[in-house]
Amino acid sequence: MQTFRQILTFSLLIAIFSGCNPVFAETTETTDTDTHHAQNSLDWPGVYHGFLPCDDCKGVKTTLALNKNNSYLLITQYVGKSEREIVEKGKFTGGNNNNTIVLTPRDNSTTRQYLVGENTLTQLDNNGNRISGKLADRYILRRTDVTKSSSSHPSH
Repeated sequence: MQTFRQILTFSLLIAIFSGCNPVFAETTETTDTDTHHAQNSLDWPGVYHGFLPCDDCKGVKTTLALNKNNSYLLITQYVGKSEREIVEKGKFTGGNNNNTIVLTPRDNSTTRQYLVGENTLTQLDNNGNRISGKLADRYILRRTDVTKSSSSHPSH
């Protein structure tokens, strides 16, 4: 069962990144020089991982994939509570602050906000503020490179 879930997760990530214009570490020039939002940052697209705090489970295993076309895939699992992985797809936009993004699911349910840092995304509270307290540093998702370069692909 675990192997099936891993294959399914891997397949979903491949499907997302083989879609429209998936770009991971390319630099592009923007024509809009008057506006600087988190999306204009050169290092935000990619896959981010974290293990977020949870009140009634061991933690929330989180994988967030951001694409250049402003689409995202969010996979969460409540470890110690359920084996089920929850998959959410949607679009993201720049937040009210220049260094934030807002994820809006396809079903237009609750949005999520993240502070964009260098190779990190920090989950914000419902009001767009940093989460404080002793677990504050556990709300950070860290970027992992999916491809090291466009010309070299490891063979398995």
